[in-house]
Amino acid sequence: MTTKKVLVDTDIGGDIDDALCLAYLLGHPSCELMGITTVSGEVEKRAMIADAICKVAGRNVPIHAGADKPLLPSPLYPKPDGAARLSNWAHETAFQKYRAVDFLRQTIRENPHEISLLAIGQLTNIALLFLIDPEIPELIKELHIVCGVFSDELQTSPDMPMANWNSWADPHACAIVYHTNVPVRRTFGLNVTTRLTLQRREKADLFSSDIMKAVEDFGSPWLENNVMTFHDPLAAACLFEPQICEYQRGVIDVEIKDERTLGMMHFRPSDDGCGEIATSVNRNHFFEHYFSIVCR
Repeated sequence: MTTKKVLVDTDIGGDIDDALCLAYLLGHPSCELMGITTVSGEVEKRAMIADAICKVAGRNVPIHAGADKPLLPSPLYPKPDGAARLSNWAHETAFQKYRAVDFLRQTIRENPHEISLLAIGQLTNIALLFLIDPEIPELIKELHIVCGVFSDELQTSPDMPMANWNSWADPHACAIVYHTNVPVRRTFGLNVTTRLTLQRREKADLFSSDIMKAVEDFGSPWLENNVMTFHDPLAAACLFEPQICEYQRGVIDVEIKDERTLGMMHFRPSDDGCGEIATSVNRNHFFEHYFSIVCR
């Protein structure tokens, strides 16, 4: 079975979908998880959460804390609510912030054209990586990003930026990443990920295994209404099953000048564009595939 080398950059510890994504990657027989990096507010605690989930899975995965704040000064400092559950699980504690970029750079350079980079948090670490080593983008095999909305129906007002969180949390980093060419870049926005909601009762045994019990615990602050949206797992699943989605090629611009629409992403279809966005998703295919990996 051909394996795929994956690096994941995550703000795990917030919404449960990051943890759902990590469980999927740890369970996929074709995923060689090369490392995990964390981003966005108390990155050391986010690294501890990732480490705890890996330990439950019996895996020793390199984990490095990354950028703790966005590129430019901002009052925004999101904290990982899930960290309140760390005392329930064994985990390492000796993580230091701002170590992620060096690790990403070294791993990609040691495995040129082989690394699938999965970015499921704000893009600060990825932007710093591209700035520090401009050759890195061409050495990545593919880049999957969870970011954007790409739907007039779902586009929020300037007073409601949360829907575009990964861009809004660090718009300048997002602009850097989207103005850098990589061999393959696919973006998964809320126009497709919001179709992947799941009522807890729809899969009553989802949290039966040890690793999924850890996912449930760390994600409990986001499970009060017993509904999950599988934003990040979709981008991961499409590394291995790209046909779950349909895509359109084009160009993405990121707003960094107008404070009222800061971080808003605009997609322009173009056959000459340097990336693709997911335009539709087969919900049944996705959940059948996801459950086949995490509920075995």
